[in-house]
Amino acid sequence: MVEIIPAIIAKDFNELKAKIKLVEPFVRTVQIDVMDGVFVSNLTWNNPIELETLETNLMLEAHLMVENPHRVLNEWLNSRVKRVILHWEAMEKIHNHELLPYRTQVGAGFPVSNLAEEAHRNNKEFGVALNLETPISVLDNFINDIDMVLLMSAKPGEGGQKLQEEVFPKISALRQKYPDVKIGVDDGINEQNVARLIKAGANFLAVGSAIFQNQDIEDSIKKLKVLLIENN
Repeated sequence: MVEIIPAIIAKDFNELKAKIKLVEPFVRTVQIDVMDGVFVSNLTWNNPIELETLETNLMLEAHLMVENPHRVLNEWLNSRVKRVILHWEAMEKIHNHELLPYRTQVGAGFPVSNLAEEAHRNNKEFGVALNLETPISVLDNFINDIDMVLLMSAKPGEGGQKLQEEVFPKISALRQKYPDVKIGVDDGINEQNVARLIKAGANFLAVGSAIFQNQDIEDSIKKLKVLLIENN
């Protein structure tokens, strides 16, 4: 079953809490978009310790759009999030010596495999996000070590963008190459493109503006869910 996951961009913890409450009755999972102002131009709330005071039964996942994800990973692994998603474009810049605390194995996929193993030791799921221009071939060395792939369908770090057509063949190619992989898509998702995304092979749809810019949150999510049922 394909899942709609509201993607939350919040400037502070109060905004995060408010947006979670808006969607809480209608979904199982929310994605917290974390941006550092370096890897992407936007800067958002990024203090996982505060999640300890959050009252919600939803599953939380953190999409870390940050320049040095290995330096903040443990903070998120020690928080209430159940899934952490890091960008390949940030991880590929990490030098081996910077990952000594995580170096439990050496081999293909390093450093991704080591960061994924650290997440699994903490009972968290680990996902890898790929920017639109990044080929799926980068996944080959570590695809079996991760829990899901998040394909960006527009430039990361900005809400309200238009979904780019290039993502459709990318989803299809990834589904064909790795039939069992869990595929998420993020950015520009709305009622007009949900059906095509599902048919291409997506499992998770991270939806931001199409939910939060609608005055009727329940109605916007309900319409998206109807499309999921019709196209599954």
